[in-house]
Amino acid sequence: MEFALVAQTLDILEKTPSKIQQASTLAMLFKKCDPSSIDKVIYFIQGTLWPDWKGMPELGIAEKGIQKAISIALNIPENEVEKLYKSLGDYGLVVERLKISRERKSAGLTAFIKSEKIAEKKLTVDEVYSTLAKIASLQGEGSRDIKIRLLASLLSSANAKEAKFIVRFVEGRLRLGVGDATIMDGLAIAFGTSRDIVERAYNIYPDLGAIAKMLAGQGPQALRNIKPIPGIPLRPMLAERASDPSEILAKAGTPCLAEFKYDGERAQIHKKGKTVWIFSRRLEDITSQYPDVVDAVLKHVKADETIIEGEIVAVDPETGDYRPFQELMHRKRKKDIHEAVKEYPVIVRLFDCLYVDGVDLTLKPLSERREWLKKIVEESEEFRLAEHIVVKDVKELEEFFLKAIESGMEGLVVKSLGPDSVYQAGVRGWLWIKYKRDYKSEMIDTVDLVVVGAFHGKGKRAGSYGALLAAAYDPDTGTFKTVCKVGSGFTDEDLAALPKMFEQYKLSYKHPSVDSDIEADVWFEPRIVMEVIGAELTLSPIHTCCKGWVKPGVGISIRFPRFVRWRPDKSPTEATTTKEIYEIYMKQLKKVTIPSEKPESY
Repeated sequence: MEFALVAQTLDILEKTPSKIQQASTLAMLFKKCDPSSIDKVIYFIQGTLWPDWKGMPELGIAEKGIQKAISIALNIPENEVEKLYKSLGDYGLVVERLKISRERKSAGLTAFIKSEKIAEKKLTVDEVYSTLAKIASLQGEGSRDIKIRLLASLLSSANAKEAKFIVRFVEGRLRLGVGDATIMDGLAIAFGTSRDIVERAYNIYPDLGAIAKMLAGQGPQALRNIKPIPGIPLRPMLAERASDPSEILAKAGTPCLAEFKYDGERAQIHKKGKTVWIFSRRLEDITSQYPDVVDAVLKHVKADETIIEGEIVAVDPETGDYRPFQELMHRKRKKDIHEAVKEYPVIVRLFDCLYVDGVDLTLKPLSERREWLKKIVEESEEFRLAEHIVVKDVKELEEFFLKAIESGMEGLVVKSLGPDSVYQAGVRGWLWIKYKRDYKSEMIDTVDLVVVGAFHGKGKRAGSYGALLAAAYDPDTGTFKTVCKVGSGFTDEDLAALPKMFEQYKLSYKHPSVDSDIEADVWFEPRIVMEVIGAELTLSPIHTCCKGWVKPGVGISIRFPRFVRWRPDKSPTEATTTKEIYEIYMKQLKKVTIPSEKPESY
């Protein structure tokens, strides 16, 4: 398959704001894809070479390396490339413009013959992918120069449009505004199947390239047969949030299960024989950070093959008291993990079971999944089920909530025990409801917001950022809508670290997925999530979150926002949604009973 077709499609997508039109455009491309290469096309559109959970190396070419590769490919001085980049702010546009300029300058018979020779050899999808994969695989001394020359060779063979998107891919900024949801829509249209079937398959087997390959080669029926596989993470089930015990019980139904909500790292633990994998809620393989948990799994889990879920919680090595989530970050930074195990010991508290020895439990009710969990786990103080009770009324729920708070927990997770309480992989719904102590604060609720921009600091904050522009996620449009500017709550150390922390995500333009009426001093790719608390939610004429939902032309903002902590365990799309912001605002006013569906003005 010629790569030119992919590049042409990406060019159309870049100019197409409508998600419906983007899905239709992708469907046309997918129909033309060969089953043997459609996975590579999907990965390229996603801006990756393989799913993140595979833990494969990244390309590892920085901006200066891209600049040098363009210089070599086009045989022009590097300072000319740099000069043009300062003007355009996009290496993709730089290489495209230089390529077009060269083509236009070509004249005479010699140039014609040369262009004809170039035209004879077309770049293929497989060739582009294999070259990029080879670049990523190169490690060690001298690899940088080889990477740059391989990229230069690829750019030399590419036409202007192909080169633009190859460079953007390497840079990690395709600028398409196309997310996984739109790709799934395109696949459903292309292969005449239900979007729900595609999404269910993706939630169980989070590899859109592999899903597309199954569809193209075997048809939709292949997706119906997908089951959990140890070693391949499932997308985690997510919880809604509420602060009124009566509302929680009304939505969850009674009796329901109430579990302690630990301030730890959510872990999806896979076991196959003597092999154990541990995946984070973002599907990152974090097995190497927890060798002690691996040992505990091999010791306490009796099933040969299983997938279970729980929370890894840091504890004080002397007192056994719970430590905050941030303590677990030392496990990521420590080179000598065995020292970290001693300094930052952990316990595991389990809450779900998704698969046991060939049996898919994701479509079984929670009560049955928990019976399996109890059956396969030999509990100990360090490795056991999360503390829980079955509640039937508000009094029991409130008493258990207070017990959780007194024990140092964040609050509770209340779960339905009804016949429909299946494991909804990748879905946020009312089968699970978070009931946290933060909901008792001034704003009733903390929220998780995505940093999309920043403002330069003044006075003591000169040289750093004085405030960060934060946004909520709108899953229906795939955009991030601004809620507030956060400038308080940071320690001096936090402030000093901000420029370095955000350097790799810094942009010279507003990201296509960011919806903001405010002009930030600096824009960021929406990647980092932070937890924020405030005095109250209020209407705002300058923020775009829930704009027009309560009053025409007016959004919802947080008054006196304060930074609480970073949330590296959450991806941008797992941040607080615009609908949740709306619900918190309306509850604060006590104006309406919150509907399960979006407001009509949505």
